[in-house]
Amino acid sequence: MNTPAASADLNIPLTAEDYEALEDILDDLRERGEDVPQWEFCEGAMAALLCTRRLIMPDEYLPVLLGTGVDGDNHFRDTGQAGRFLMLWTRRWNEVAQSLGADVETLEDERTYEPEVMDVRGAVASLPDDARAEIGDQELPAFAQVWALGFMFVVENWPEEWAAPRDKEAAAVLNDALDAIVALTEDDTAPPTVSMHAEDGPPSVSDERLNAFGAAIWAVYDLRELWQSVGPRVETVRKEPTPGRNDPCWCGSGKKYKKCHGLA
Repeated sequence: MNTPAASADLNIPLTAEDYEALEDILDDLRERGEDVPQWEFCEGAMAALLCTRRLIMPDEYLPVLLGTGVDGDNHFRDTGQAGRFLMLWTRRWNEVAQSLGADVETLEDERTYEPEVMDVRGAVASLPDDARAEIGDQELPAFAQVWALGFMFVVENWPEEWAAPRDKEAAAVLNDALDAIVALTEDDTAPPTVSMHAEDGPPSVSDERLNAFGAAIWAVYDLRELWQSVGPRVETVRKEPTPGRNDPCWCGSGKKYKKCHGLA
């Protein structure tokens, strides 16, 4: 899925048209693979991948994320579509990485990471009556719920990279941060007070949900800082036990170890 894009182009933030292009590609992929997620799910997964203890490469995570499996067909229509997707993905990846690397002290800072999430309930509530009637009682995700599910998808699929550190303080940071994100995977059952879809739209998101969303963003910062400070996991080197000086040598010579290989 390589594409000959200039490096400078990969640092340009995505536009609304770019996000529409990503959704169109995902819609097309879904015709050949029903497990292909929505972009908001991918957005959450991307944030988790940027926080993961080990740098996981696209050829490892994209087959899992797009539902193809390690040995499955990649579902892309052609190399052009695959290249277009990877180029847009990389631009968003660089944008998010830059935001998470910024030294921000408030969520109002323009450099702060802003997940690309939708207020689906607000969008539906703003529809004309006949359009809402067509949707009926279909269950709609709460604000940022799909993003949080995408984040936890990565945590669950690479559990060894999210195992708690031995340091108790670091382990507490990990647990608190993950709890903040898990909270968003639950429904928003508090009374709605604001619409994130339109400034004057019908209320669809509660104050409690907005506070939880802010806490989840700070949790992403905490997780990225945690794993960058801890570093990748180091495989334990297990040394075979050395025979005692008077034990039989391991080579089967019949001599004592000290009289055989122990001489070395």
